Amino acid sequence: MDLKKQSISFWILLTISGLTSCQGQTKKNIGGPCEGCEAIYEYQNKTLTPVDTLPKFMQNKPQLKVTGTVFKKDGKTPAENVIVYIYHTNRQGIYETRGNETGWAKRHGFFRGWVKTGKNGQYTFYTFRPAAYPDGSEPEHIHITIKEPDKNEYYLDEYLFDDDPSLTKAMRKKQPGRGGSGIVKPYMQDGLMTIRRDIILGKNIPDYP
Repeated sequence: MDLKKQSISFWILLTISGLTSCQGQTKKNIGGPCEGCEAIYEYQNKTLTPVDTLPKFMQNKPQLKVTGTVFKKDGKTPAENVIVYIYHTNRQGIYETRGNETGWAKRHGFFRGWVKTGKNGQYTFYTFRPAAYPDGSEPEHIHITIKEPDKNEYYLDEYLFDDDPSLTKAMRKKQPGRGGSGIVKPYMQDGLMTIRRDIILGKNIPDYP
């Protein structure tokens, strides 16, 4: 083999080696950085079902039903066994704690809940409408994190209330639409304020396969 051929063979080996090294690296997390998303695992020994009732549902007004269907990436097929985690402030706009919290509950408070979708992809939370932050820096909102069976956890756009006067046009425009729009329109159903949000897995989620 002449010198030129030896040189070409050497560079081919280097290229293959480099590709193999890259393939062996840890995959980038779906959805990007997600502070506090680990809280989705803090349901402890609780058996998750498609329905959950958050603490003090009966003691607070307005009571709120949060419901919808989780769909796969095609936007049509219901997604089964997806964990949905939400948390929000109390009626004073504070993430209320009892004082004995551990993990992310120290920051998220105890108004939080977990569900796991069934074959029809549906989920429901019974809670109450949260208040905006006392300083007016954020409108009324409910945080949400998703965990699919074969993917890492990631956050979606917060639930925002379309009739909230503190939800400005600028805030509406800057929403990235992760999982679809999080802006919901409350309506009354069976005497209960209800918001419906269908979720499309992977929609506007960075690095989603």
